[in-house]
Amino acid sequence: MGTYVVEGRVITGNNIGDKVFIPGLSLTPSDKRISFKFKRRQFPMVVSFAMTINKSHDESLKHVGVYLRQSIFSHGQLYVAVSRVTSRKDFKILIIDEKGEDMNKTGNVVLKEVFHNV
Repeated sequence: MGTYVVEGRVITGNNIGDKVFIPGLSLTPSDKRISFKFKRRQFPMVVSFAMTINKSHDESLKHVGVYLRQSIFSHGQLYVAVSRVTSRKDFKILIIDEKGEDMNKTGNVVLKEVFHNV
């Protein structure tokens, strides 16, 4: 299906968590100055970029989306991810549990061994 349809998941609005299928559109130019016909397939999507939380350190970004398939290693990493965006309204987070279900919270994973000699 990847050649003709892209599968996605809604992360904002009323339908959060719903699977969606985005079909490729076949486009044929209608310019009469072109003496031949051709067709191209294009997906109606916007280009975006991804980076790890560690690589985002010292970045200021206008729009940030965080995808968490599992709990983050430490609360410091979550802080770095959240603090990269310049506006609260432009920050989105998607948290998935082990069953693939959407969640509205994540665990704060702290290694207790670190505090034994403190």
